[in-house]
Amino acid sequence: MSTQPRKQRKYIYTAPLHARHKLMSVTLSNDLREEHGRRSMPIRTGDTVMVMRGDFKNHEGKVEKVDLKNYRIIVEGANVQKPDGNQVMFPIHPSNLMIVDLDLTDDRRNDIIERKG
Repeated sequence: MSTQPRKQRKYIYTAPLHARHKLMSVTLSNDLREEHGRRSMPIRTGDTVMVMRGDFKNHEGKVEKVDLKNYRIIVEGANVQKPDGNQVMFPIHPSNLMIVDLDLTDDRRNDIIERKG
């Protein structure tokens, strides 16, 4: 595997969907780190996140949508007003988020958490 920045960038831009899901990992809060023994997890719709950087710093909300194509996450309540007065959801990069509460309703996700050791 190459360490050249240009090849790393190329991989991110041309990555297949199953690899993009892994690249969309978000930092876990300290409580969740201790509970699950992991530093980060791939984000899913329904998780509660806190914005750590940018205009919406310290904003907490549920994940509405995960955009794997553009590596962006839509968080509930993170809206921007357009010049015509419309409100639009503001996409946020996963590196600027922290998972505060995991959505553990999916059995497959629970299996993934349990097997990781």
